[in-house]
Amino acid sequence: MSAFASHDSATKQSAGVAITAEDIAETGGRAPEAVAQYALRLGDDALMLSQRLGWWISRAPELEEDIALGNIALDLIGHARFLLTYAGSAWGKTEDELAYFRNEEEFRSVRLVEQENGDFGQTIARQLLFSFYQYELYSALQSSTDQTLAAIADKALKEVEYHQDHAAQWILRLGLGTEESRRRIQEGLYYMWPYLDELFADEPLHDELEGTAVRPSSLRERTVDRVTALLAEAELDVPNVAQARLSAAPRDGSYSEYRGYILAEMQWLARQHPGATW
Repeated sequence: MSAFASHDSATKQSAGVAITAEDIAETGGRAPEAVAQYALRLGDDALMLSQRLGWWISRAPELEEDIALGNIALDLIGHARFLLTYAGSAWGKTEDELAYFRNEEEFRSVRLVEQENGDFGQTIARQLLFSFYQYELYSALQSSTDQTLAAIADKALKEVEYHQDHAAQWILRLGLGTEESRRRIQEGLYYMWPYLDELFADEPLHDELEGTAVRPSSLRERTVDRVTALLAEAELDVPNVAQARLSAAPRDGSYSEYRGYILAEMQWLARQHPGATW
């Protein structure tokens, strides 16, 4: 059980209120190394996707979407704060140090969340795949024997329910809309689909954390079934495309060609003025 699984955090979890990043930092405990590595993976996914979605603010096809995508990005930053703070406790690092002062090869995000926004249809296709996966992930992680991870999942799941509903409504709207909207969302699905397998790739780490972490392969059937059912409702094709090649060790630091550009934009101010506060 996690060093952070204090009576206070357990009480908050049972009351349905997740702990905050500040709560995690103030406990003064340390996450076990394997748990920290797992939390880092989930935190990096959320952080990278939040950066991608933030780009849409002032660029979305309608004002309401500026707000919606901005709010989803903020939710994901919140998830990243929880998870990176927890991970960093194992190494004496803060969430900011992990976000701003690691290099490309030190991040552990999947390639799906790093893919280009493209047009709005491409972004929604990415949101569909990731939010449906993340919903299943956090639903299962609520049962983790690590109370800190379980509490984070409890908080995050409430927000991911909105993320997947937002993606689903747009899939239906675009798929059943005009010929042009259907073309764009279908092309977006073909662009993102090759990165689906990586979400479900197991690692030795998951063997080590049996009962604490969620085995990614256990999420595949439910996630894919729900995605394909929605695509059928939207009268969209399930892409029949080859999957992008996985490295021998998933999440070993291999990354897409886009990660460096995301980090350059995200990290430059912190690196220009390290330690600055305001």
